[in-house]
Amino acid sequence: MSLINELLSIALSAAPWLLLGLVIAGLIKALMPEHLLQRWMGGRGLGSITRAAVIGMPLPLCSCGAIPTALALHRGGAGRGPTTSFLISTPGVGVDSMLITSVLLGPLMALARVLGALVTAIVTGILVGFTGQAALPKSTPVSSCCASKGCDADSANAHATESTGVIAGLKYAFSDLLDDISSWMFAGLLLAGVLVTFVPPETLVGFSGGLLALILMAVIGIPLYICATAATPVAAGLLLAGISPGMALVFLLAGPVTSLATLAILRREFGNQALAVYLVSILLVTVLIGWVFDKGLAMTGWDPVQQASQVQELLPASVEWLALGALVLFSIRPIRKRLLGF
Repeated sequence: MSLINELLSIALSAAPWLLLGLVIAGLIKALMPEHLLQRWMGGRGLGSITRAAVIGMPLPLCSCGAIPTALALHRGGAGRGPTTSFLISTPGVGVDSMLITSVLLGPLMALARVLGALVTAIVTGILVGFTGQAALPKSTPVSSCCASKGCDADSANAHATESTGVIAGLKYAFSDLLDDISSWMFAGLLLAGVLVTFVPPETLVGFSGGLLALILMAVIGIPLYICATAATPVAAGLLLAGISPGMALVFLLAGPVTSLATLAILRREFGNQALAVYLVSILLVTVLIGWVFDKGLAMTGWDPVQQASQVQELLPASVEWLALGALVLFSIRPIRKRLLGF
């Protein structure tokens, strides 16, 4: 029973913000067509790499949706650096995951996550950009990257070029995007509930702190692809179970950006050298960010968990229950199709 209570408590805290994040994501989808992305990301310099990172962060695309969009931008003139930066920032942080991070982990962790994803994307984009410019494949299809999540390259590419109307954007957010994250989100909530219920806070304290612990968390997070939204409750559960905030931040930064599909596309488009630079850069940069974050918290005495508890008290229980009910209805495809036409 305690597991159900913890699971429900986390779900109720996250539901209103996830719902708001989906609405904002739908509006962004509608108002930011691909030709604007192409214009802003053109070139190969630091400015293009930075713009690609900033533009990619709020976009409502998982790794599967980011891959065909990034390839289209690359083959349309964007250099290796901006393309890599876009591939990291887009699945690494989204509007929905930023809002949920603020609630479950506190505003300070949310800010650190955004800045950390931005730094990781820019630094990795710069380093990959130095690996040279190989000839682009002429007509290589983009393979499916997340069949288990119900999306493929063709559908993701269609999303990148579909109607920019607001209704179309909201339909995309509450159908395709929600389908992409719902199963992962449930798994993340379940794992977080298990960690909070069955793992006492002192259990992982012995494994927390220090550079080796941060490296271990990065090594665990890099091959364990999990979408940015679903990674948030897992990080919250780990934090409550005793790991340091820096370790939780490393997990949030490294996990969502290293899907096997992304690595395979990078190797095919840019070569083995660029792929090695990509992985080493993510490992080193995320560990350094986590180390700096832990040191900063030790100096200031700020507590992200306490901040999160204060944020969770902002909304009344009735709003949380309504939001959770709405998300459940939208997540059930037959109900969504029959009643709402989504």
